[in-house]
Formats: sequence, structure tokens, C-alpha cells
Amino acid sequence: MDPQEFAALLNAYDSSFRHISEGEVVKGTVVKVTPTEVVVDVGFKSEGMISVEEFIDETGAVSVQPGDIVDVLLERTEDREGYVVLSREKAEKMKIWDEVEKAYQDRKVVIGRVIERIKGGLAVDIGVRAFLPGSQIDVRPVRNLDALRGQELRMRVIKVNKKRGNIVLSRKALLEEENAEKKKVTLDTLAEGKVLRGAVKNLTDYGAFIDLGGIDGLLHITDMGWGRVTHPSEVVKVGDEIDVIVLKYDPATERVSLGHKQLVPDPWNNVMERYPVGIKVAGKVV
Repeated sequence: MDPQEFAALLNAYDSSFRHISEGEVVKGTVVKVTPTEVVVDVGFKSEGMISVEEFIDETGAVSVQPGDIVDVLLERTEDREGYVVLSREKAEKMKIWDEVEKAYQDRKVVIGRVIERIKGGLAVDIGVRAFLPGSQIDVRPVRNLDALRGQELRMRVIKVNKKRGNIVLSRKALLEEENAEKKKVTLDTLAEGKVLRGAVKNLTDYGAFIDLGGIDGLLHITDMGWGRVTHPSEVVKVGDEIDVIVLKYDPATERVSLGHKQLVPDPWNNVMERYPVGIKVAGKVV
């Protein structure tokens, strides 16, 4: 065989294989599964060997079998033994990075689990490790970050840099958007005399702030009960759900004054009937 004919055959042989580049995610077919490795054919000159550990599921079982199609990352076209160097784990991470970038561009919500507290905020697992700054956790400062460990949070991606492996998240941005939508609905229906159900958000010496849905109203201590109340904590605690009536609403300032005692009859209205002059009653010194 002359050199030209041999070169032509060699070119034809080379062109019969897929043209894939290192660092590219491709689909491959599982050819064989051994106790230690999974053999995958990606249509290249040789097959690739991947550690079986990359295919172990949550139950400890191998999740693939011969004939399955899997996504793999081509790390190198050939190792010392002539095999293609592939990685399923890195391919999955590459896919996650693509999803993160799309979530950033489309302003989609991502869900992640808090891994640990780190300097400046929290480390969150969204498929890859990401950073949730302390200032972006909530609309109000969060004092105990360790209490969030293990919790699943809904967040937005506010910064992503694939080359540096940097992802920054914000839960605050999402909460502000949701609160704005709730606030609009609440304000559209808010009126003096309307009875609403809200959640106690904060306590002060002079009353409690009630979340009505995107907007807070003040339940003054004097409107908590007809009896003597020395501190709001005697009536409610943070997180309680309570029925309140709108006493006053100023659309210009969006200030809302609430009442709770007004939901029940004033006991002083019929005090003369219940306690006529001359009757003896038992009382408690307060």
C-alpha cells in the first residue's frame, strides 16, 4: 500500500469518529459495569473508564446498566493506557452551572440547603456551593445564622461567575418581591372597620406590629384588651396569629392603626346593670 493510500485510509478512519473537544459535555452509552468502573462509549477512538462511585445513588446501588445513555465530561482525549478520560460528576456540575446561569438570566427561583455559617454569611448547596451574604438572608437582620443550618431556602441568583466558581444568592430580594405583591393586594382591600387576620411580627413597650400581608399595622397596647395590660407580651407573642380590626388607615403614609379589644363588646357599657349601687363583689388588687 502506497503512502498516499495509507494516509487516505487513516483520514477516513479518523473522520469516522465524533469530533469532540476536551472540556465538552457529551452523551455516551454505558457499555459495561464492573465492581470498580463503568465503561462508556462516546463515539471516540477508545472508550472511557469512570469510577463506579460516580454512579452510586442515595441507596448505595449503582444507578446505571449497559445500554443507558449518560452525560459525561471529556477531560482528556487519552490517558497513559489509551482510554478517554471522562467524568460524570463533573458533567453534572457543568449542567448545574448552566441551570444556575439560566436562573440568573431568567430571574428564576432556586432552592438550596444551608450547609454552614461562614465569614459574612452562609454557604448554601444548590447543586453546587453558593454564597448567601448575611445582608441578603432576610428583610430584617438575622442574629442567629447557625439556626438556619440544614434549612431549605428559596432564593434568587444575583451574581454568577462560572470562571471563578462564584455564585451569590439573595433571599431578601425574593422576600421583598413577594411582600410587594402581598402589599398591593392588601392595600387594594384595606379599609377602616375591616376585620383582618395577621401575624405578630414584633413587640415593643407600647404595642405590637402585626403583619397584614406585605404591610404592618400597629396594635397599640391600649387597644389590646378592655382590661389593664402592662406589656403587650401579656396578650400576644411573636408569631401568633390574631384577628384585628382596622381603626384608622392613612393611604398617604400607609400607616395602619389596629384594634383587638374592639372585636368584643365593651364590658363598661352595661356595668351599671351588672354592678348596681350597694351590691357586694369580690375583687383582686392589681
